[in-house]
Amino acid sequence: MLRNREIKMLLFVMGSISLAAMVAALMISPAAAVLVFFLSIMLIGGSLLFTKWRYREIEKLSVYLRKISSGNDTLDVRDNQEGELSILKNDIYKVTRMLSEHRSLLQRDKLQLTDAISDISHQLKTPLTSMTVMADLLSAPDLPPAKRTEFTHHIRIQLERIDWLVSSLLKLSKMDAKTIPFKKDRIPMKSLIQKALEPVMIPMDIKGQTISIAGNDNVSFVGDFNWTAEAVINILKNGVEHTPEGGAIVITFSENALFTEIVIADNGKGIPKEDLPYIFKRFYKGKNASEGSIGIGLAMAHSIIASQNGVIDVTSDSEKGTQFRIKFYKHVI
Repeated sequence: MLRNREIKMLLFVMGSISLAAMVAALMISPAAAVLVFFLSIMLIGGSLLFTKWRYREIEKLSVYLRKISSGNDTLDVRDNQEGELSILKNDIYKVTRMLSEHRSLLQRDKLQLTDAISDISHQLKTPLTSMTVMADLLSAPDLPPAKRTEFTHHIRIQLERIDWLVSSLLKLSKMDAKTIPFKKDRIPMKSLIQKALEPVMIPMDIKGQTISIAGNDNVSFVGDFNWTAEAVINILKNGVEHTPEGGAIVITFSENALFTEIVIADNGKGIPKEDLPYIFKRFYKGKNASEGSIGIGLAMAHSIIASQNGVIDVTSDSEKGTQFRIKFYKHVI
């Protein structure tokens, strides 16, 4: 401890003050000088003991910080005493907890990224393998023209599927990174629904499905027209896919003082109860999913709506069909 520069400085200052006090006391009387001497010894000794205790506490904090740097953040250094050292301990503990939470979030993000890469690899592997096989078959000189046309058509379908998958994943990545500047325009709900229906009208016509829309023409909400339309399109595609031929899809919309709501309901086969908690999870495919389903459309719809101060809920019954309820709140919740 005596090698510490601060201790040497303390001893020098207190020794100088004590020496000056003893010289002054000696001018009064020898007895006063002796008293000052013993008092100085006691004062210096007490100061050294207190300084030694303080350095021991600081050394404990150093050991604590070294353990934190090695990954052990379960120790609790807090105390309920007063003083600057106690405040320092409590502040260090707060920083430790914050770093622990950040580490947990980073670990979770790392696992999610690993899972996403695995899912993407799996989703791309199937169409790429199929195209490789068909490309090999196309190189055969004796391949009939009809088969050549068929294989070329299938390759084009697989390429379109890959293009959609990659495009969707890029959009989801941008939403996860919060780099998409969602607009805040006043959007008439009727215009949004008309826009969202355009891509699904032909599939609905092929399956003989009907669509009905009900709502006040004055209903509107604040959001991004194109992104919200994409979310609704994905929900409508899900409804068309799982509604049988001759089925019906009903869209209703309304608003109140708190939120604007749009409800999309179908009379299809419904979603199994055990699948409901996971349908907005990326790459999740339920029991009733079609063979070509990727499990990304509803995940994208959920991300788009959540990014615009909205929520989406789903209820389903095997006898009555499925109902998606979207709410865009007028104030931040």
